Amino acid sequence: MPRTITVKGIGNISVPPDYVIISMDLTTIDKDYETALQLASKKIEYINDSLESIGFEKKSVKTTDFNVYTKYDSVRDKKGNYKRVFEGYSCNHRLKVEFDFDTKVLAQTLAAVSKCLAKPELSISFTVKDKGAVNEELLKSAVVNAKEKARILCDASGVKLGTLLSIDYNWGELNIYSHTDYSLEDTCMALPNMEIEPDDIKLNDTVTFVWEIVD
Repeated sequence: MPRTITVKGIGNISVPPDYVIISMDLTTIDKDYETALQLASKKIEYINDSLESIGFEKKSVKTTDFNVYTKYDSVRDKKGNYKRVFEGYSCNHRLKVEFDFDTKVLAQTLAAVSKCLAKPELSISFTVKDKGAVNEELLKSAVVNAKEKARILCDASGVKLGTLLSIDYNWGELNIYSHTDYSLEDTCMALPNMEIEPDDIKLNDTVTFVWEIVD
């Protein structure tokens, strides 16, 4: 049975964000089901029209989540007893629009959305467009780290690094987003843009390697 050395390589990289995702939450309530859906569709139309007016392609807004549920409220009657009262059908859309990071485009987009009649709740994230390239760079960093650790351990132990026997890696999804918190009140979204530089995205990942060791 061959002698082996097991080393966990840790990859660390830092990359500047180059992509923006604006998420929008829309909620529409009406006691009539069809009316609730129609009102929700109208709000999405308002957002699309606003974005098209500043140069976005038609239907740039994409749906990431959609649900409709019945909403009830608990009210007290004349006898002091609580009862459920139907408020209506709540139609909820989670939408997003994505584009290359540019502070001027970001300011124009926020201003356009804030002025439209839909009035969605907004959240802004900074990420990278080519996530595959980032993953590749991170894994290469982990390989270099593991080889360096293995070399040091072998040199210190008076042995040599032999054939690579196995690689163990958990292919989980990385959270490739900047920690920068960018938020504005509705009344401030139409103001001139401020130049910002989102914090770099700092990532780390691990890969386990097993090498044979020889004299």
